[in-house]
Order: sequence, then structure tokens, then C-alpha cells
Amino acid sequence: MVVSIDAVLSVDGSTYWRHSMRKWILTALLAATAAPLATVPTVASAQSRAEVRDSYRDLQHERRDLDRAYRDGDRREIRREQRDVRHAREEYRGDLRDYRRSHPRVYARGNWNAPFRYQRWDRGARLRPTYYASRYYIGNPGAYRLPAPGRNMRWVRHYDDALLVNVRSGVVIDVYRGFFF
Repeated sequence: MVVSIDAVLSVDGSTYWRHSMRKWILTALLAATAAPLATVPTVASAQSRAEVRDSYRDLQHERRDLDRAYRDGDRREIRREQRDVRHAREEYRGDLRDYRRSHPRVYARGNWNAPFRYQRWDRGARLRPTYYASRYYIGNPGAYRLPAPGRNMRWVRHYDDALLVNVRSGVVIDVYRGFFF
């Protein structure tokens, strides 16, 4: 047997309870329909470390598949895996860019100046030891979502750039330009 809310509430004859119950029901219905819309982002963006980490893992997986294709596959499979690696790399870069934009305080420039002028460094360039002294080391590269440096390598800050430097030879291994904005 279906009984309407008005019929149940009108038994005692109180219009106050009927009015407040209607308001409560309408509010609950509105909240139930509006809440899912409010939680859906308008633009897909990676705003958590987990999403960036998952994108990086996907990129590593695609690179392993490409290595396997080079070893065992034919040309079509190699091209397909190269395309997959390219798409995974683009997704990772986009997620990392979105993460950096959504956490600007972590990547803020701050009041930082070196005692030397800015110079644009490329991979393979050789730095003088003053450019990669310990005072310019990035102490915790993981906090900036930089890859872990290898043996005898350090991440060094040079103005807005992050340089991966071999501290034994002074050779620049990798460069992220405009990293600190």
C-alpha cells in the first residue's frame, strides 16, 4: 500500500510539520543531485601525488614493453609500443605539470640568487665546482617530484633550473628549465 507523505502528515492536522517535512525532502533531493556534480572536476587534472606516481609507473611499464618489442617483436609492434611510450610520456608530463600548478608553494621561486650570472646549461656541459657546490644541492628531490639521482649525482638549483650533475666530473646529465617558477 502506497501512502503519500501529505496523507501521513495530515493525520494530526499540523501544517507546520507538513511544511518542514517538504523543505527537508526537497533539500535532501537537491543535495543528492547536486553533490555528485560538485565533486566532478571540470577539467581532468592530476592533483595528487598518487596520480603522478601512477602515470610514472605506466610510463615505466610502456618502456619495458618497448624494450621487449625491440627484442622480440616485428616493426609494427615496435611502432605501436613507441606510440604507447610517447602517449604515456605526454600523460606523465601533463599530470606532473598539473600537480605543480595545483601546489605552487612547493615550487615557488622564493628569495634565491646565486653569486654568479644565469647561464643556460645543456646536457653534456661541464660545470665548474662553484656551480654545483653543496650549498646549491636540492636536499630532497622527492619533495619536488624529481627522479632520484644516481650514484655520484646530485640535483642542483641554478636560478629557476634544476640540473642533474655528476659531482665527480661536473658533467650535466639532465636539465629541467624553468622548474622553479
